[in-house]
Amino acid sequence: MSSLEKLAEIPQSDLPGHIAVIMDGNGRWAQAQGKPRAFGHKAGVESVRNAVRFCRQHNVQALTVFAFSSENWKRPEQEVSLLMELFMLVLSKEVKNLHKNNVKLQIIGDISAFSERLQKQIIKAQELTKDNTGLVFNVAANYGGRWDISQAAAKLAEQVKAGELNPEQITEEKLHQMTCLSELPDLDLLIRTGGEHRISNFLLWQVAYAELFFAEEYWPDFDEECFARASLCFANRNRRYGLTGEQIEQQKK
Repeated sequence: MSSLEKLAEIPQSDLPGHIAVIMDGNGRWAQAQGKPRAFGHKAGVESVRNAVRFCRQHNVQALTVFAFSSENWKRPEQEVSLLMELFMLVLSKEVKNLHKNNVKLQIIGDISAFSERLQKQIIKAQELTKDNTGLVFNVAANYGGRWDISQAAAKLAEQVKAGELNPEQITEEKLHQMTCLSELPDLDLLIRTGGEHRISNFLLWQVAYAELFFAEEYWPDFDEECFARASLCFANRNRRYGLTGEQIEQQKK
């Protein structure tokens, strides 16, 4: 029985409601085939389509993908330029299909570093899908987990400066409200492809109690069967949130 077939037998309540993905391995996938890294980035777009399709079909509430980190600017200029152009192309081509399928697109990160043309395209895409009620699809672009936390702290500092908030009133919840994705369900499952076992400054605040799944497959090879395998693994985890196993069992009664 395939992982997709097994997944059909799992109660919806046992499956992740919010999935995040570090889409690693595009360049290595291309190089393994003797092709330029750009070929891998383009192939990775199809895997993003598969991810959105999987999440829609299995009633996942939110999908967050790491498209371009704040550290990726350090890559060769030619590769960065290609990634920006690919981002533009995908936005223009895919947003209508997302809208047709009731998907709400959100770009998270510091978009001020992008070209004016790309910023306008991002705003236009988000505006088109803002009222959709299906899957929330978050694309992290020029995003870093440390940036997310620091910009949240800066917003609270502004409130203190303006006399709207006392320092002793700052709580985890107030900081959380200022971070990206605060309006969404907590992150349940973080997937990283490409065989690496690290978080790479992605969703550092949100990952606190998420389950982690590391896959050997490069991102272009990570298909819906792979997503099903990760979801089944999640369904079999015992999420205790600091409690004992006995306390969790007691709560289920």
